[in-house]
Amino acid sequence: MTLFTRKFLLLNALALFSACTTQNELFVDYSNPQIVYSGRVDSSQVEGVAMYWSGSSIKFNFEGESISALTKDEKGDNYYNVIIDNEDPFIFRPDTTKHLHQLASGLSKGKHTIEIFKRAEWNRGKTTFYGFKLEGNVKVLPKPIPLKRKIEFYGNSITAGYAIEDLSGKDSPDSTYTNNYLSYAAITARHFKAKYQCICKSGIGITVSWHPLIMPEMYDRLIPTDPSSKWDFSLYRPDVVVVNLFQNDSWLVNMPEYDEFKVRFGTEAPNDDEIIAAYQQFIANLRQKYPDAKIICSLGCMDAVKEGSKWPGYIEKAIGNLNDEAVYTHFMPYIEATAHPSIKDQEAMANSLIKFIEKNIDW
Repeated sequence: MTLFTRKFLLLNALALFSACTTQNELFVDYSNPQIVYSGRVDSSQVEGVAMYWSGSSIKFNFEGESISALTKDEKGDNYYNVIIDNEDPFIFRPDTTKHLHQLASGLSKGKHTIEIFKRAEWNRGKTTFYGFKLEGNVKVLPKPIPLKRKIEFYGNSITAGYAIEDLSGKDSPDSTYTNNYLSYAAITARHFKAKYQCICKSGIGITVSWHPLIMPEMYDRLIPTDPSSKWDFSLYRPDVVVVNLFQNDSWLVNMPEYDEFKVRFGTEAPNDDEIIAAYQQFIANLRQKYPDAKIICSLGCMDAVKEGSKWPGYIEKAIGNLNDEAVYTHFMPYIEATAHPSIKDQEAMANSLIKFIEKNIDW
């Protein structure tokens, strides 16, 4: 029995006791079983849970007048949405010192809920969460009822919600403007009341990326920066998997002067068959991990789906070769823009995907 398992069992007993009693002050450890985590979070640490991936979240039900979170951030460049009692989110930025951040105060008597949702991408570093501090007639309440549906996304900056809140349209790289909560992926998950998991990175592709890592090398990691850290796919079995990739490939295969082109291809761009085979292999890998999932191979809404683009056809050929009735294609409408998708664009993408799922997926 591991240290984490022993601690989990002890805290389970304590949580059941505290759910029936009230106190003026209580620290709720990160391993308390009434705290619900979503996303690929690393619980192997002795003192806390490490959060890396966009869309990772923490949910907790409680009674009390105030609630604080004990956190430490690797770089101080991560942003989270905090949602209290399903009200409008506000932004929380943990810093690089370990201390308590008060997230709500002056709360009324009775049940309250809190969700802490990671807006930023994993290149902003990890955040370690150690637990909640409750004050004022506090009580730990039973965890939220598990959601019946599960969905998972694999994508690039579009799925990450990169620069979605940069209203200047200049695609600022400042992580303040990235907000996965408003991405089409998170909107779709909330629409279907589905548990959400998101594996994404701006600039990433299947054959080549704007940085050294491609999705087939990253998709199975727990810690995104560590190739030896593998995710246990048995921990999360999505009903639906959505893949929205190839936008970056569509640019980079035409840039022989770019360093990552040279690393991946040498001096000659991949031909059509090689591109199709790479996509086909990635979907086959996902199918091996998720034998029962419905897989939606999507693309959009940038110029990879513009009229005349070859890239939707590559995906169609790859899926045809797989001969898998549970793999679908859905291409989102092209939205002409000079920057990444805006909030409005992301909502349009979500509507497109939601309609497709409602029409084609029984889950």
